[in-house]
Amino acid sequence: MQFEYYNPTRLIFAAGALARLGEIAGRHGKRALLVTGGGSVKRNGVFDRAVASLKLAGVSAVECSGVEPNPRISTVRRGAKIARENGCDVIIALGGGSTMDAAKVMAAAFYYDGDPWDMIFHGQPDPYVPTRALPVITVPTLAATGSEMNMGAVISNEETREKSFVSTECLYPAVALVDPELTMSVPKDQTAYGICDLITHVTEGYFNGVDGTPIQDRFAEGVILTAMQWGPKAIADGSDLEARAQVQWASIVALNGWVNAGTNGGFPVHMIEHTLSAYHDITHGAGLAVVNPSWMRFAARHRPEKFVQFAERIFGLQPARPDDLACAMEGIDRFEAFLRSTGCPTRLSELKIGDALLAEYARETVRIIHDDQGRLPGWPPMSESDIVDVLQSAL
Repeated sequence: MQFEYYNPTRLIFAAGALARLGEIAGRHGKRALLVTGGGSVKRNGVFDRAVASLKLAGVSAVECSGVEPNPRISTVRRGAKIARENGCDVIIALGGGSTMDAAKVMAAAFYYDGDPWDMIFHGQPDPYVPTRALPVITVPTLAATGSEMNMGAVISNEETREKSFVSTECLYPAVALVDPELTMSVPKDQTAYGICDLITHVTEGYFNGVDGTPIQDRFAEGVILTAMQWGPKAIADGSDLEARAQVQWASIVALNGWVNAGTNGGFPVHMIEHTLSAYHDITHGAGLAVVNPSWMRFAARHRPEKFVQFAERIFGLQPARPDDLACAMEGIDRFEAFLRSTGCPTRLSELKIGDALLAEYARETVRIIHDDQGRLPGWPPMSESDIVDVLQSAL
């Protein structure tokens, strides 16, 4: 096990923390680009409260609204242009993971004369890796992606039907201002998709990472168990602040780099889902709920011991032996049943996706990211035919 851990984001986590936005933003700039999504923050009053806090601290703001659920590179370009034209010196992301991802890339695009799509790794031989960005303050209104405290962003290109990522240190937010009260108006379905998303962030490293990481395994299992305990409570009663807070914290820990430190695993489930949502504009967490159990059944045959451990520690199953494949499969069945119980889809047909383009999805996925043998990185590495088989089993 060899790794280096770094995360410079200051985390402020408290119910009511939104009131401190002006104070925090004022430490980083005086002219903010306020990035928002589809309008829920205005309908529920969060936007007005944020602007009032900024005004009280002497921070003016211009808005870039309308970030899509799968944020588009055209919106990133628009936001960077607004920031330049208005002399912004700080960016505030007020919304879910899509808003935060878009804001982070806007912050880097502010200093880049080329096309921001150059920054997004999509199979090009020489991607542009930004080293400078405006300071970003993330204010999440949804517990899901953990983007508020990491250096990654996922962006879609609506013209080429590509969706991929950028990950570099300058994209770490300066501050994550996390107020669980802001998630209390999130609908049941989006709450469920967020729970699936955060769990999948953890299972990617858990199942695809190197051996010899027992502490990380226990961290990961703790996040999964917490999400499975408190997630249904947040779905059942959106006003349950304790449940909302526990799910929010789990989503942050799941992808701020700590749980997966040293695992060095690939993210095959995410990469397959990125292709599906690039083609069909589906909600990311919903797509993960379909792909992950099917991928797990495929991967368990190559690494049964890890899936037996999952079944034993998460669901209390008793294996006959460490490589008891039947036990591993029962654990996966129970996990899929949990996802269904939250209202998540578990079949491609529920997303109105058929079998016509399975080979194309597979080909596009490995085009964007592959090892030296042309396979999707993971444990095990996946050929195009493997990806087709996984998707076929999810129909």
